[in-house]
Amino acid sequence: MILTVTANPSIDRTIELDGPLHPGGVHRTRSVGDQPGGKGVNVARAVTAAGMDAIALIPARPNDPFVGHLDRVGLPRAAVDIAGDVRVNLTLAAPDGVTTKVNAPGASIDDDEAATLTATVVELAAGADWLALCGSLPPGLPPSWYVDLVTRLAGSGVRVAVDTSGTPLTLVASARPDLLKPNAEELAELTGADAAALEATAADGDPSSAADASARLAAETGGVVLTTLGGSGALLATGDGVWFATAPTVRVRSTVGAGDSSLAGYLIAEQRGGDEAARLRHAVSYGSAAAALPGTTPPTPDLVDETAVSVTRLS
Repeated sequence: MILTVTANPSIDRTIELDGPLHPGGVHRTRSVGDQPGGKGVNVARAVTAAGMDAIALIPARPNDPFVGHLDRVGLPRAAVDIAGDVRVNLTLAAPDGVTTKVNAPGASIDDDEAATLTATVVELAAGADWLALCGSLPPGLPPSWYVDLVTRLAGSGVRVAVDTSGTPLTLVASARPDLLKPNAEELAELTGADAAALEATAADGDPSSAADASARLAAETGGVVLTTLGGSGALLATGDGVWFATAPTVRVRSTVGAGDSSLAGYLIAEQRGGDEAARLRHAVSYGSAAAALPGTTPPTPDLVDETAVSVTRLS
């Protein structure tokens, strides 16, 4: 079973525009849709769509509209009751695939709610193969919350994956989680590399700079580093080597949640016994399939084409 934790969930409202976004202009919409969101929720949705067991843990009161969205998509969940409302995040999607995100800070969590959430994570993790700690932290949770969880669960038998950014990411890397999933910008934050250079060279077909940074990070954490590079593909770095996968060409509808689907694809392949190349191939094919779907819609297995992904071992 894969347990995902989304401490700062959201109702993801996607507005598809009929043309490019022009700040200060008047726009017309092609469609508007709401989905339950947050990185861990997106991961759990993709995992369950593949027929595997997952539980999404979220802080939300029982009658919050967000919980109704979870029920409508049939996602197994565990919820910690809080007083605040789950936030609404906006995504403005232009026809050319360019997306603009407007994210709210999230409901504030008090000390008692935080203690209950932490205790619930530890309790449910006892029955999980993987624990995926995903996304930003809401007001009330300290930046070290992920570090505290990784440290507390060390030696418990559950493997921990982390997908976050900013200070929580910088701090948790020192706790040596089993898997980190940065993008190019986050990899640069952790290694001191230049994010623009990493993306530019990868886009030109040369992933060596990003591969070197990923390998250094894997050596420092002692775990696996899955670095997503958008349309340029992804890298997988372990203590045994580095692999690079190209991304297939797709008609991009929304990049929001594509990285989450990549993490889900990796975990699905790992649970099924895939080697490094198979896990990376699955991750990239899942991320690419998600980018071709509206909003944060997770891909189903019939939409995932692994044959379109080429994997090369770099070291």
